[in-house]
Amino acid sequence: MILVLDTAPALAPAQPNTAKPTLAGRDRDGLRAALAAVGVPERQLRMRVNQLWGWIYVRGVTAFEQMSDVSKELRATLATAYSLDRLEIVEEQISVDGTRKWLLRLPIRGHEVRAPEIECVYIPEIDRGTLCISSQVGCTLTCSFCHTGTQKLVRNLEIEEIVGQILLARDRIGDWPGAVPPGDARLLPEGDRKITNIVLMGMGEPLYNFANVKAAMDVASDGEGLSVSKRRITLSTSGVVPEIPRWGAESGTMLAISLHAVRNDLRDELVPINKRYPIGELIAACRDYPGLSNARRITFEYVMLKGINDSLDDARALVRLLKNIPAKINLIPFNPWPGTRYECSEWEEIERFAAVINKAGYASPVRTPRGRDILAACGQLKSSSERLRAVDRPSQPANESGSGA
Repeated sequence: MILVLDTAPALAPAQPNTAKPTLAGRDRDGLRAALAAVGVPERQLRMRVNQLWGWIYVRGVTAFEQMSDVSKELRATLATAYSLDRLEIVEEQISVDGTRKWLLRLPIRGHEVRAPEIECVYIPEIDRGTLCISSQVGCTLTCSFCHTGTQKLVRNLEIEEIVGQILLARDRIGDWPGAVPPGDARLLPEGDRKITNIVLMGMGEPLYNFANVKAAMDVASDGEGLSVSKRRITLSTSGVVPEIPRWGAESGTMLAISLHAVRNDLRDELVPINKRYPIGELIAACRDYPGLSNARRITFEYVMLKGINDSLDDARALVRLLKNIPAKINLIPFNPWPGTRYECSEWEEIERFAAVINKAGYASPVRTPRGRDILAACGQLKSSSERLRAVDRPSQPANESGSGA
């Protein structure tokens, strides 16, 4: 079935002033450093950070003049040196099912000759709203079924660029106190909070940008700000084994594994990072994940590829592989993208596969494809950025695979 594309009206956001770095998206240390740089006395820094924190992350203000409990003098000083600019919207698309996709332009950094771009996606349901955010521009990994993996890595996102996706999404869907909802609010969740869940399943491998992703999720989960529970934040990794226990110990969020195969030879093809960290090592890291319990299960993502990984033998092998691991298994119908060689498994085959897993006692929901008409579904995110530079990531083999949504 062909879905009709519903594209939002043309947007003309104010161009970010590159001479003024934004404070929107910074963590507490970043705000403290910014305030100190404009001469705020040491004895006032904690109070001033708390003031800015509330205005930026509780009220969602976009101008310093809105900060009524901050002195006029300090507001003027801040406005001279900084901004509260959001990421620039290049394009916004709204699917017939309410899914929203934003193509966002980032500030030029370092030796970049053009502004890189990323995509993020908002998926509304009646009782929740999930924001899928990116952690890198492009991806250093090359999962053969993933559209994002066809775009080479440009660079890691900074803290404010990761958090900035959350702020931008809350602006666009009216998710701040007293905000006016957009005209198509019927497609939004019924509760007061429109973004209830955050998933690091967008462009890039988040564990290859560990420090910035960790700091950004600390901002997102701060109880005095955005207040997203860590139980509602999920990091998805293709299997950067050494960083998995560290992430669990330092972050406390939920974990998802882009598994997609139960044999090393097949996973080497689908998720080439498996050549460096094979299935046995990955599963061992999962068994040792800090805080793992029935209440904090690991989600294993398994894309259903026709004639590739969808046999009943594969289903039974998957059950054996995950034995005694508190887990949920998400079966993902493959979302075709231009140029792919894969096809989605037949629906009857997916149901038979799920039945084997359910019989073994695992929850195995079949993820409903969302936003297919705007290429916003799992595995389809890809911006128009070209390869510019790659920085701040561990050395890795050339043929590894990513966890892009």
